[in-house]
Amino acid sequence: MKEFWDTRYAAEEYVYGKEPNRFFQSELLDLKPGKALFPAEGEGRNAVFAAENGWEVCAFDISESAKKKAEKLALERGVKINYSVGTLDQMNFEQESFDLLVLIFAHFPNEIRYALHQGLLGLLKPGGTLILEAFSKEHLEYNSINPKAGGPRDASMLFSKEELDRDFGKLEWLYFEKTVTEMKEGEYHVGLSSVIRLVARK
Repeated sequence: MKEFWDTRYAAEEYVYGKEPNRFFQSELLDLKPGKALFPAEGEGRNAVFAAENGWEVCAFDISESAKKKAEKLALERGVKINYSVGTLDQMNFEQESFDLLVLIFAHFPNEIRYALHQGLLGLLKPGGTLILEAFSKEHLEYNSINPKAGGPRDASMLFSKEELDRDFGKLEWLYFEKTVTEMKEGEYHVGLSSVIRLVARK
């Protein structure tokens, strides 16, 4: 998996674009800036946007290529982000130290996802916010017709409301939606897509 992402992010262009995810962008602007964590952040488009809007940003990904692209984008935009390479268990974050947890198309293997999500929630302060957008189970229909729609081809890595309830049900849900949207994020998120969106408070 690391080799796959290193190869994809090694491309000169930003394969998911330089602009933030639209749902994340709209939700972030309603929040008071604090300290934000971006797991599986890829090329940094969302983390950099948060930094531009006054947030103290920490991000991580398994890809060294992703970090280089993210730091290049931060330099281009004149902001600072703290970006690490590795998995959550290799990070050294303090418990309950973040005001915001952002999971944008952060798809993990089913066998580790629940434990990983619980570990991430432990880093969120009481009263902190989760912003999530991810592909739903129904997205398989869309990426089978249009490969450029992107997303995992393994249904177990896609989301359902029941799985979100399992992983994040202890939070106060402020917004939930499953919808079909027209994506235009770089080269690999293009076209009609089925997504799930969640905003919740710890």
